[in-house]
This record gives sequence, structure tokens and C-alpha cells, in this order.
Amino acid sequence: MGEPSREEYKIQSFDAETQQLLKTALKDPGAVDLEKVANVIVDHSLQDCVFSKEAGRMCYAIIQVNNMPMMALVNPVYDCLFRLAQPDSLSKEEEVDCLVLQLHRVGEQLEKMNGQRMDELFVLIRDGFLLPTGLSSLAQLLLLEIIEFRAAGWKTTPAAHKYYYSEVSD
Repeated sequence: MGEPSREEYKIQSFDAETQQLLKTALKDPGAVDLEKVANVIVDHSLQDCVFSKEAGRMCYAIIQVNNMPMMALVNPVYDCLFRLAQPDSLSKEEEVDCLVLQLHRVGEQLEKMNGQRMDELFVLIRDGFLLPTGLSSLAQLLLLEIIEFRAAGWKTTPAAHKYYYSEVSD
């Protein structure tokens, strides 16, 4: 057996039927129920955090065909983000970092597709920032930054960039 190509994904932990579904989705997203694919990927990611990076790669590959597959991913992605915005997750810096990173990457697109859910998500984020939940200073900074990022139209203003990233670049 040779080395796996870049197009191969780590889906061996799925049953044969699910593996076939995922392979088909990666080759021809229009030939499968993308909402089912998204739910399978998200459910597995929530159970196995090691798989999450692979899941992201798979979803990215699926939506490269056109933006229609993105519609099937909207609610499952929101479900993951809502999970990361719960108080028990916000108390873990790595989970806050994941939440903020994903919102930087896809927040604007998600909001265009379902603005009401984004509003609900940011209520959780705001409450998590404001209410005493044992957040670390870094977690508070990350949450404040993403709140400002969204408020500025999903862009970083020069002042915000200087405030949040000056320590990093110095």
C-alpha cells in the first residue's frame, strides 16, 4: 500500500455505509443528502475531538464545488458553535480559541445564511463574557475581540488590531 493521497480522508472509524456516503459527498456533493452528511460529520466531531480537524477538511472540500452545499452545513456548524459557547466550554481556553477561530473563518457567511441564529449565538457569547464564569484573561480577551469583530462588520478595525494584537507583534 502506498502513502495516502491528499484527497484521502481518515474515515475508517465509520461503518461501511457511512464511509461510502462520505466518499460520495466528497466526489459529488449533489448526489447525496448533504444535511445527513453534515450531521454525520458534526456528530462524530463532537464525540471525537481529534477528528474535528479532519472534519473541517472534509467540509471545506465538499463546499468547494459551489456554495449550495454550505446551506446543508449551516445548522450543524451552528450547533457546534453553540456547544462551544456554553459556560462549561467557555471555561476552557482551547475551546474559546476554537470558537473564535471558527467565527473568524465562517462567521460572516453563517450570518448571511441565518442571521437569527448568529444573534442567538452572540447572546451566549456576550453573557459568557459578562457573567462570572471563571473565564481566564485570555478567554475574556478572545470573546471581546470576536464581539468587536462582528460589530465592525466582520472586519478588524486598525484600532482593534492594535489593541488585540500589539503584544503579539511586538
